[in-house]
Amino acid sequence: MASILEPGTPAPNFKLPVTPDQRLSLAELKGQPVILAFYPADWSPVCGDQMALYNEILPEFQKYGAKLLGISVDGVWCHAAFAKDRHLHFPLLADFHPKGAVAQSYGAYREDERVSERALFVIDKNGTISWSYCSPIAVNPGADGILEALEELAPRAEASHR
Repeated sequence: MASILEPGTPAPNFKLPVTPDQRLSLAELKGQPVILAFYPADWSPVCGDQMALYNEILPEFQKYGAKLLGISVDGVWCHAAFAKDRHLHFPLLADFHPKGAVAQSYGAYREDERVSERALFVIDKNGTISWSYCSPIAVNPGADGILEALEELAPRAEASHR
């Protein structure tokens, strides 16, 4: 398993394709919590279940003002077909070329298989990783850790508005 970036680390910025003609950068989302869900591949059973779970509980993430981004080394057309088939309502970013460059910058790339780890990151509104977790590749990590990390950010967010 990879050695992923630890909490307290500034999240590396990136700009990846969401569609053939649209790109999204992490910097554009500064000011709100961001969940990065790196996963090995569209269409694999565990990845499909994981993304479907996140889609189902998307309203829970949104209660914290968090933006969810799925990231794999698949291309935009593969992502588009997968998202349509699974009725996903969050962006899937293509870490396709150079292959896995963003995953590598987060310490979440499996060089031997040339895919992303199943790694999760919660990034605070200032762009710092507040929580990270790398699951065994064949195990769906669920959402409890993400929700707990968002809950921990919430009191700090409320305190800063006073």
